[in-house]
Amino acid sequence: MPASGAVTRSTLRQQIADALRDEVLAGRLLPGQEFTVKQIAEQYGVSATPVREALVDLSAQDLLDSDQHRGFRVHQFSVDDFRGMVEARGLVVDAVFRQLEGERLAARAHGPALVSVRRRAEEAARAARAGDLNILIGYDLRFWRELCALVANRYVAEFLHRLRVQTWVFSVPFLRADAEGGKWLWSGHERLVTALTLGDTAAVRAVIGEYDDHSLKWAERLERSHR
Repeated sequence: MPASGAVTRSTLRQQIADALRDEVLAGRLLPGQEFTVKQIAEQYGVSATPVREALVDLSAQDLLDSDQHRGFRVHQFSVDDFRGMVEARGLVVDAVFRQLEGERLAARAHGPALVSVRRRAEEAARAARAGDLNILIGYDLRFWRELCALVANRYVAEFLHRLRVQTWVFSVPFLRADAEGGKWLWSGHERLVTALTLGDTAAVRAVIGEYDDHSLKWAERLERSHR
């Protein structure tokens, strides 16, 4: 939790929600794990009200389930849920890029924002190739969020960000438990930025299609291994 600067109830609520989301993404809070408002308030040394509000926010994002009598637990997504997320993500992203042909696409992909996206791409790809899940998750989420902000309106960008968080929440426990999980980390971020910079819509859609196919093949492997 940040130690400096003015902290209002609203920012504290967001800080707690962000911290708990990071705990889930790091695999320290596992699917199905239960906790109460009181436990989280004691853990962070804050009052119950912003904690309860943060937990309600995470529940609205489908990251937590609430139980009136037992508190909250980390939501457990299924393989079918994951497939649905990937398919929904693919449909929306493909629709966005179909509307941006050639020069219109290149016109959006320039300036300081693109420099930042490229930097995220390089770090994410490097972490994926090294099999470093801890580093990859943060860079991958920031990469896609900044890239979407370049080409889509904020409502679409927020929707896609939520889907990506959910796919990582599902994936993390399985990737950490799999000795070969690192081999399934997608590392095509830099190729996507290159295609975007060139205004090559067909290449952008091809790289994203490859990414979605990669995700679905991993889901098939996961399902076979748990039968």
